[in-house]
Amino acid sequence: MSDSRVNRRQFLSLAGASGVAAIAGCAEPGASTIEFDQRETASVETDDRPTADGSVYTDVYKATVDAVTLVRVRGEGGFGGPAQGEGSGFLHPGGYIVTNDHVVFSSEDVDVQVQYNSGEWTGGDVIGTDFYSDLAVIEPDTVPENVAPLALSDERPVVGQEVLAIGNPIGLEGSMSQGIVSGVNRSVSPAWHDFSYPNVVQTDAAVNPGNSGGPLVGMNGEVVGVVHATQGENIGYAISAALSERVIPALINHGEFRHSHMGIRLIPVDLTIAQANDLEEATGIFVAAVSDGGPADGTLEGSTDTTGGGVPVGGDIIRSIDGEPIPDNHALSTFLALQTDPGDTISLTVIRDGSETTVEMTLGERPEPGF
Repeated sequence: MSDSRVNRRQFLSLAGASGVAAIAGCAEPGASTIEFDQRETASVETDDRPTADGSVYTDVYKATVDAVTLVRVRGEGGFGGPAQGEGSGFLHPGGYIVTNDHVVFSSEDVDVQVQYNSGEWTGGDVIGTDFYSDLAVIEPDTVPENVAPLALSDERPVVGQEVLAIGNPIGLEGSMSQGIVSGVNRSVSPAWHDFSYPNVVQTDAAVNPGNSGGPLVGMNGEVVGVVHATQGENIGYAISAALSERVIPALINHGEFRHSHMGIRLIPVDLTIAQANDLEEATGIFVAAVSDGGPADGTLEGSTDTTGGGVPVGGDIIRSIDGEPIPDNHALSTFLALQTDPGDTISLTVIRDGSETTVEMTLGERPEPGF
C-alpha cells in the first residue's frame, strides 16, 4: 500500500468519521441506538396478525432487499484514533459487494465485516477502491445461496423517475425510502477537494448517515445509482449506474480505475466571461490555466490577462470534443469519465483569439489525490 493511501486513510479516520460522515452518509458504529446483538432479535416475528397487502414499493423491496448489506469497517486509523465506520453495500453479479470508497476509508488495509439482510455475518476483503468516483469493491468470504445480485441499469435516468433508496440509515438495517430522480448530470464536489464526481444522480428519496454505498433502485429493481451523499433537505446524490458500470469491473480486475486527465483549470463560460472575451454565446469551457508538463501543455492556451474587474481573458474556450458539444463543466467531466481513457487522443474545437480552430491532444491519467 502506498504512502498516499495511508495518508488518505489517516485523513478520513480523523475527518471522515465525523465531518465527512455528516455530508457523505457514512456513520460511525454506535451512532445507531440499535446495537448489533439487538438486531437479530429485532427482526423476530412476534405478531400473529395478518400481514398488510403493501404496495408496488413493497414488491420491489422484497425483490431487492436480500442483496443489500450492512458494511462495518475498522482500520489502523490516524490522528483521531482507530478508523471505524459503517455504511451499506449491495451484491453485484460475480459475488462481489459494491459500496463507497469513503465507507472503506479509501483503503484496502481495513478489517471488513458484512451482514446480509438475513442476519448472517461474514468477513471480506476490499479488493479495489476509487477515490474519484467514490466506489469500492469488497470480496466477501461467503454469499448466501438464495441471494440474487442486483444489476446496474443500462437506461439513462430521467427526472421524475420513481426510485427507492435501500440501506442502513443510522444502523436501521433494511430501511427503504421512496422518491424520484430530481436531477441528472450533476457534478458534485466533495469537501476539501478541487475535483467533482461526474454524472451524479440527484434524488429526493431520504438519504441519511449509513445509507452510503447502498443501491438507489428503479421500479424494475435495477440499480440507478450507488448512494453517495446527502446535502441539505431532500437532496441526495448517487454515483450513476453508467459511471459504476465503467469503474466496478476495473476495480474487480485491477484494483483501481484510471481516470482521464487534461491538466487544465477551467471556468464555465457565463455572461461575464462571454462579454469580457467578446463571445457571441455564453457557452463552453474557459481555459483559465494549463498545468506545466500536463497533457494540455503546448496544445491549449490559458488566460493571458484579466480585465479591470478581475475577469480572466485570452484563454481558449472549449466548445466541443470529438464533435460532441461541451456547454459546461458537467458535460466535460461526464464526457471524460464515460467516453475516454488515459492515452486516448481527442479532437477539441476551441475559440482562440476570436476564431474557431481544432486542436488534438492525448489525455493523461489523473494523479493520486492529495490533502
